[in-house]
Amino acid sequence: MLSLYVANKNYSSWSMRPWVLLKQAGIPFQEVKVRFDPFDLPDADSQFKQRLAEVTPAGRVPVLVDDGFAVWDSLAIVEYVHEKFPDRNIWPSDPQARARARTVCAEMHAGFSALRSHCPMNIEASLPQIGALTWRDQPAVRKDVQRIIAMWSGLLEQYKGPMLFGEFSAADAYFAPVCLRIKNYGLPVPGHVTDYIRRVCALSGVKAWVEDALAEKDFLDFEEPYRTSR
Repeated sequence: MLSLYVANKNYSSWSMRPWVLLKQAGIPFQEVKVRFDPFDLPDADSQFKQRLAEVTPAGRVPVLVDDGFAVWDSLAIVEYVHEKFPDRNIWPSDPQARARARTVCAEMHAGFSALRSHCPMNIEASLPQIGALTWRDQPAVRKDVQRIIAMWSGLLEQYKGPMLFGEFSAADAYFAPVCLRIKNYGLPVPGHVTDYIRRVCALSGVKAWVEDALAEKDFLDFEEPYRTSR
């Protein structure tokens, strides 16, 4: 059976992407949770890094392990799963749609740094006041969100929904953490984008991840720039 190494579900957006994909695609796997250290320790002192060193030299999550073979980096994991389970519709079946889905996932993988930096993943927190201040003061965040709105709007119009490429694919799993950021920080988006966010949040894989995140009840101050306690 596949094993997927993930970190704290409340904070780890990169862990969320392949986890939701596997769950939503009905692919069985064993979850291995490696919690972040309670303090932001240097690498050499980090139990988190030491634990991950058993499976990856990168020292980061997520990591997929298949019969002793480790795949790290979320995009590499998606491609490995696609090749191993070709009947699970990981990517759209149409070649051009498939290429576009890979393109927007790569864009997410490499970009939107302002949104990720100023609106860090925090599933259990509702931070609309912080979102409003960020929207007012951070033009780079506004630019990131405007690009996301344009991207999603075009895909939803072209492929007719309910997901970005019609049916659920890796692209929706990839943008699930973005949906939660927009929702929890109350960032302003048009109604049809809000509707897409609601549909993503209603996916069984996303709901399961969120439920697990809310049950963790961890508080890591270095992951919490806007709160001093839970």
